[in-house]
Amino acid sequence: MSESSPPAGEAFRMDRIRQLVELMEQHDLSEVDLRDGHMRIRLRRGPQVVAGPALPGSPPAAAPAPAPPSAASPAGGAEESQYVFIRSPMVGTFYAAPKPEEPPYVKVGDRVTPETTVCIIEAMKVFNEIQAETAGRIVEVLVENGEPVEYNQPLFKVDPNG
Repeated sequence: MSESSPPAGEAFRMDRIRQLVELMEQHDLSEVDLRDGHMRIRLRRGPQVVAGPALPGSPPAAAPAPAPPSAASPAGGAEESQYVFIRSPMVGTFYAAPKPEEPPYVKVGDRVTPETTVCIIEAMKVFNEIQAETAGRIVEVLVENGEPVEYNQPLFKVDPNG
């Protein structure tokens, strides 16, 4: 093992986590995601609501649940339940692309994996990259670029079998 890499699990000690938080503040980072074998820690700054605890050794968050039938379009019915929705983890402004002159992260027909960045949500001047957290094919983009979004608002409709 080289001197620069800490022993397994050392990245998850409290003093190391405090150092990471200080580095995030110094360099104005909104997120740090570390993995060490099966252990993972994700640190995020800024106003946002987290669905559940992200403890070292815990499995990654499950894919968003399909929308309840009441949220389905009248013509959708049972067909609509086959889709999952990528939802906003916070209140903010939706941006489909990293910069106005660049193409969107994803468009209808694109395949995504749980790690695929699908958009940015700006909250209080902090730009947060949002990952799909599910796999499949984008069926519909439900939000316009620059539109304000609410917590848990559906952003994308995904066909997990696509």
